[in-house]
Amino acid sequence: MNESSLLDRHRAVMPRWLATYYDDPLELTSGSGRRVQGGDGRTYLDFFGGLLATMVGHDIPEITDAIQAQSSKMLHSSTLYLIRTQVELAEKIAARSPVDNPRVFFVNSGSEAVETAFLLTTAARRSNQVIALRGGYHGRSFGTVAATGIRGWSATSLSPLQVTYAHNGYRYRSPFGHLDDNAFTAACADELRTMIETATSGDVACFIAEPVQGAGGFATPPDGFFAAMNAVLAEYEIPFVSDEVQSGWGRTGRSYFGIEHYGVRPQAITFAKGLANGLSIGGVIAEESLMNSLTANSISTAGGNPIAMAAGNAVIDFIESHDLQHNADDIGRHLIRGLKLIAERNPLIGDVRGSGLMVGVELVEHGTKNPAVAETNTVLAEARSRGLLIGKGGIHGNVLRVTPPMTVTRAEADEALQILASSIEIAGALTAAKE
Repeated sequence: MNESSLLDRHRAVMPRWLATYYDDPLELTSGSGRRVQGGDGRTYLDFFGGLLATMVGHDIPEITDAIQAQSSKMLHSSTLYLIRTQVELAEKIAARSPVDNPRVFFVNSGSEAVETAFLLTTAARRSNQVIALRGGYHGRSFGTVAATGIRGWSATSLSPLQVTYAHNGYRYRSPFGHLDDNAFTAACADELRTMIETATSGDVACFIAEPVQGAGGFATPPDGFFAAMNAVLAEYEIPFVSDEVQSGWGRTGRSYFGIEHYGVRPQAITFAKGLANGLSIGGVIAEESLMNSLTANSISTAGGNPIAMAAGNAVIDFIESHDLQHNADDIGRHLIRGLKLIAERNPLIGDVRGSGLMVGVELVEHGTKNPAVAETNTVLAEARSRGLLIGKGGIHGNVLRVTPPMTVTRAEADEALQILASSIEIAGALTAAKE
């Protein structure tokens, strides 16, 4: 079956708003390590990892063996029965989480995880008011869309929540961006306090934030940012929910969960994506009093699915036995250094930022901060033509997202840097030719 006919079939049955990359969308048919095979017969270096879900790479024996072993026993039972792999995974997560007296509840996706966090906090606080960050992305479901601070991902203004958007750590386009780290952080914290006093009734259900904003273009705040914000929240006893759907499990290279780097112990953490290396999984870690605040019964038909639980246990074991958090830090620093060198000779790059293997490259029109959206699409296409798959994001869609699996090697990073340099040069030349 060729690509064009699959695309025709896709368009005939799938929603028009279901976005795909490239003018000529790509089917991925198989993978090994950090390489994937396309339906076009080509092999690609995968530096997007299934939108950060392929945490440790493709066809990893330790993980596929665990999945196969469980699948030969039982595919499903539901949380109405005891599930051994669910208990084992919850024990591992609780032992590693920066949450006091944690309890763990499993669901099927990041959106469902955030919805669960909203259910817990709104019920506990008897409030539907939420503070989120500008540029944040929390999912595609009704409540999570309401808390998403990116216009391009907000499909409706209708909402079960009353959301106030606080300033985030995205310094590149911030009105406080000219300040040093300490002054910038103080200004954002002061603004948060003002917003609580003027834009809410005071009884706020929660504050939700991504330690490193994913779809927002990998905005990475100064080190003291979240501690200062949390100090303000503590004045009003507002729970902090850390959305770690993209930043969890050591991908940032700085800690097991992204928020730990900022010295904050949140009341709840949401997780998903990479924990099962691509299988459907999600969940919430919350303080016991918060998790147990619900007064109605609840279950999860597939949230503790034995297959996903087996994969999650294998992924955590693999990350730790192969010291992948250290590798994420080392290769991430190498990628950022290399991209900053590329930026020195190419004015198309306005900013390079990130943490570990969450690297963002913001593209702007020459001599300005105007988003270079067309050029971003050009870089994506040129990189693909040279055998490299990356993503894009940002509030304007002008940020390259470089997110390889945590097993990526330095040689593969150098290969990607060479391709990115060529692709960005071509995009910059096309821009210069139009001027």
